Amino acid sequence: MVESKLKLVMLVLIVIGATVTLTLMTSQSKPVERKLSAEDTEAVIRAKDVYRKGKEGEMDLSSGPCLSNDLMPGWVADVVSSPRTLEDDLPHNQCAAFLEGRAEHFVELDQKGNLVRVR
Repeated sequence: MVESKLKLVMLVLIVIGATVTLTLMTSQSKPVERKLSAEDTEAVIRAKDVYRKGKEGEMDLSSGPCLSNDLMPGWVADVVSSPRTLEDDLPHNQCAAFLEGRAEHFVELDQKGNLVRVR
């Protein structure tokens, strides 16, 4: 009888632990959504336009290139993986203007031109 109760308690603890783990893992992978400002929206529109022109010009977007170091004053546009990977944060995979501090904001699009992040 005691052994059965112990097994039941262990099973309940395992289920609770698995549920908590799954909840934490899925909540961390969802991007935090915020309302875009007028400036953010303008930057996204311009980034998508630069992306479209690059695509039409047969620009290779598979390597995650910097689309523009001068998207707008203080802004760059970059192509990243979706979902983002640690590789996207490496200096050689980021826009020079952002790394050098000439730009404070960026728009990130994925290889299909979808918005990933604005900051």
